[in-house]
Amino acid sequence: MTVSRPDRRARVADPHAVRGAMTDVELIWIAQRLEHRIRFGRIAGERIVTPRTRIVSFLPGAIFAFTRWSSNDYGTVHSRIDILRATSPGEAYTTAPFVRPGGELLLSLQGSPKVAAALAAIDAVEAAGVDPCDAAPDHWRHLHNRISAGEAARPYTAERHAAWLKRKALDQ
Repeated sequence: MTVSRPDRRARVADPHAVRGAMTDVELIWIAQRLEHRIRFGRIAGERIVTPRTRIVSFLPGAIFAFTRWSSNDYGTVHSRIDILRATSPGEAYTTAPFVRPGGELLLSLQGSPKVAAALAAIDAVEAAGVDPCDAAPDHWRHLHNRISAGEAARPYTAERHAAWLKRKALDQ
């Protein structure tokens, strides 16, 4: 007579379900040629693919900034920043290069002057004492629109952040 043992996997949450809900971003670094990096965001997982490539993962709802630039012998030829919110399975998303499956696009800017303006705005959010991951998604949309139009954006203040937190609490 054989005694069956209980399946231990049944007691543990399915890691594949959690893995499938995440948003993956491929980061590449080739010295003085190509660089993909996360400017801010709470990374939930990381896999090293090669010495120059790794994949970081974000849980649904996480907001992160993904910067990319490439250069040649004459200088920078491409720079870009995208701020995205990782989506849940079944939720609509926008595809973005090196982001799988994609995310809710809050900000997308190309060109060194616009990217520099966005990075300065991120620094200003941090200087206000707010983690950019926690800032209101509307602020990133506002920033995208204002920088795209060549206009000054409203600063993200502690008061605006407090208002966002109250509004967010009402939705829960």
